[in-house]
Amino acid sequence: MGKMAAVVGSAATVAAEPGEDAFRKLFRFYRQSRPGTADLGGVIDFSAAHTGRGAGPSAHKVVRSQLSVSSVNEHDAHRAGLQPVSKWRAYGLEGYPGFIFIPNPFLPGYQWHWVKQCLKLYSQKPNVCNLDKHMTKEETQDLWEQSKEFLRHKEVNKRRPRSLLEKLRWVTLGYHYNWDTKKYSADHYTPFPSDLAFLSEQVATACGFQGFQAEAGILNYYHLDSTLGIHVDKSELDHSKPLLSFSFGQSAIFLLGGLKRDEAPTAMFMHSGDIMVMSGFSRLLNHAVPRVLPNPKAESLPRCLETPLPAVLPRDAVVEPCSVEDWQVCASYLKTARVNMTVRQVLATDQDFPLEPVEEKKRDITTEGFSHLDDKNSQVKRARLNPDS
Repeated sequence: MGKMAAVVGSAATVAAEPGEDAFRKLFRFYRQSRPGTADLGGVIDFSAAHTGRGAGPSAHKVVRSQLSVSSVNEHDAHRAGLQPVSKWRAYGLEGYPGFIFIPNPFLPGYQWHWVKQCLKLYSQKPNVCNLDKHMTKEETQDLWEQSKEFLRHKEVNKRRPRSLLEKLRWVTLGYHYNWDTKKYSADHYTPFPSDLAFLSEQVATACGFQGFQAEAGILNYYHLDSTLGIHVDKSELDHSKPLLSFSFGQSAIFLLGGLKRDEAPTAMFMHSGDIMVMSGFSRLLNHAVPRVLPNPKAESLPRCLETPLPAVLPRDAVVEPCSVEDWQVCASYLKTARVNMTVRQVLATDQDFPLEPVEEKKRDITTEGFSHLDDKNSQVKRARLNPDS
């Protein structure tokens, strides 16, 4: 108990120090934290909440969230690779109405599909990625094919150049977010992946948001030295709809703050398979990812990713088989990385985009963005383009 109090004291002391705002101080504190030490003692672990061991002194903030169990039938949940909603555990935080955390509700093995989609399919053209700024469309046409042999032999030749997939930092789907203007537009759209739309609709419906339409996605590809700066997601034109977040791979620390940066954030772990929903009051709160955590067992996968995708899938499943060869590439990548998918509804029902000046319409998103993830290998140091930061 004494050690835990000291942890709380250290984080609280950092937040109270004069100078920068409280959020930025704690962002730096956790970015420099040492895994396996008392530095992380104040971080909430929702995966342990059901046992009464909710990690950290902030565990008293954790409350159970009610889900709309009857709104999603078991078959549709299975089609997306999810357990029946009745088996999900959902939590909220006192002081953060509209925030919902669902510790890994995926069926065993089904995360494989979503990891493979992020690396193999969603990274392909016509979707937009950070590499487009420095490379031609032909050069980025199929990042998977260009990278898979590099990744298969990653452990054999650790001094090799990084593959294109390892240089990937973000991909946009559907309505493509313009990192320069911080806007979406009707004329920069490609079809949103139908499987991810179905998954998102099931999760949103289970959380009470019937009719949610997945219209835009931002995928972030983190390495162990990557961070995501403090920001608010407010570019969508309809804030009454939730922001959905899906995490895969190595664990990370997520900071959820207030409407202003001088409010100290609450820290929590995000593990592989975890889902977060930000809605209502929490939809427009400051948040960030200061730290991706290496697996305690050196370069290895989280246990939940060790189970293979079942060979027999529901006949009408949106999930597709994953070959052993494909998973070898995915596993090699994820041993030192994390992938996050955020899905948003941009427009309200029957809403249109406002007319933009002609000059702005001429701008091309593929020539204007930098990665909004910061890592030590970035060519542009601390070039953060968080939505609406």
